[in-house]
Amino acid sequence: MEALVVYESMYGNTKQIAEAVAEGLSSRVRAEVVEVGSAPAQVGPAVGLLVVGGPTHAFSMSRVSTRQSAAQQATGPLVSRGDGVREWLATLRTTAAGLGSAAFDTRIAKPRMPGSAARGIAKRLSRLGIRALAPAQSFYVVGTQGPLVDSELERARQWGESLAALLPVTAPDESA
Repeated sequence: MEALVVYESMYGNTKQIAEAVAEGLSSRVRAEVVEVGSAPAQVGPAVGLLVVGGPTHAFSMSRVSTRQSAAQQATGPLVSRGDGVREWLATLRTTAAGLGSAAFDTRIAKPRMPGSAARGIAKRLSRLGIRALAPAQSFYVVGTQGPLVDSELERARQWGESLAALLPVTAPDESA
């Protein structure tokens, strides 16, 4: 079984969280991290867990207009430059029976802003018939461009480990 972690990130904070989640997942399964612009249009049967994350923009998943606004505020190059998680999920197909999912986002820590990209992602995954293995999770940044709040990378790694523990144990591939 494999895990696929797909992320959208403007300033790099969500990318760091995705990588930490994958590190935690790697304690039990092979985990691949993919920026949404390079994510597959179809998730095949080798993937048992799909983890999807993005930044919270205007109380939910990013849109073209909010990504344009983020680009105007950027002090460096953007990580995700094309379509976001919202657009990718609108076209996603899966052939993996029993595929599990988890959703996460990054959000500003103070003041605590309402809304969550993770909840929107989780709803879209559910509509695709992909069952949630865990509640949507938020990770926090200081200010619009970050950095991440101290200890968030460790918390993301631990969340990845907890997700891995929910997966069925599979026998090692003897052909490897």
